[in-house]
Amino acid sequence: MATTISILRSRLRVDLNEPAADRWSDDDLDRHIRHAIRDVNRVVPREMKATGLTIADPASREMDISSLTDLIHVVAVEYPIGLYPRRLRHFETWGSTLSLLTDTMPEAGADVCVYYTTQHTVDAEGSTLPAYLEDVALVGAAGYAMLDYLVANENRVTIGGDHTVDQLRVFASDRLMQFRQDLTALKRERQKAIRTGELWTEDTR
Repeated sequence: MATTISILRSRLRVDLNEPAADRWSDDDLDRHIRHAIRDVNRVVPREMKATGLTIADPASREMDISSLTDLIHVVAVEYPIGLYPRRLRHFETWGSTLSLLTDTMPEAGADVCVYYTTQHTVDAEGSTLPAYLEDVALVGAAGYAMLDYLVANENRVTIGGDHTVDQLRVFASDRLMQFRQDLTALKRERQKAIRTGELWTEDTR
């Protein structure tokens, strides 16, 4: 079953020990989930591969990449495609234009494969986050939700049952610290993967 925003919200309520919407509305928790996902996107964006792009006719080194929705960064450009090892070309991007920095003019109509990153999303239809990143995002969302609640209730001595403001502040601090540590670890893993060539091969002209 696809993970929807509703499923993530229900999991977050369990983490916050609030099965009913007493402290946070659904919209509040959705906002905190998306806040955490934005943070995840800065470190581990969604990796995509566009195979429907072609060299213009008449031939040009410039390509329109406006069709790459929510583009964050172009990682590599393969041209021509289907060779081994892959021919990953030097390139430049400016706005929605990608320029191949090849010595010779590319062949008109030839296929080009673009490897790029984009935003992870979650909505009523599903989530693009893998399970391990959903777990990371929920840790951050729990911290953001509790911190936001404490700011709105800073003059209250207790907040339900035996939980004092200090206890809930520790909860928020611990979750946000864990979230930042998880993001730092993910960033290091991603940098290591890039250095060892797991995301792309050596670029050649």
